[in-house]
Amino acid sequence: MKVSVDKDTCIGCGVCASICPDVFEMDEDGKAKAIVPETDLECAKEAAESCPTGAITVE
Repeated sequence: MKVSVDKDTCIGCGVCASICPDVFEMDEDGKAKAIVPETDLECAKEAAESCPTGAITVE
């Protein structure tokens, strides 16, 4: 799976990093970033579904 975060849509709530810390972390700008852009971890899908703004794409 390819994982990406739309920085323009992200509000920096941190839910993705709390659900899936192996894939997401909070950047210096307070927004989330995918530290592992390709993964097979199911938590990445859960984080995308939990994102309140839909900023995470999992393909």
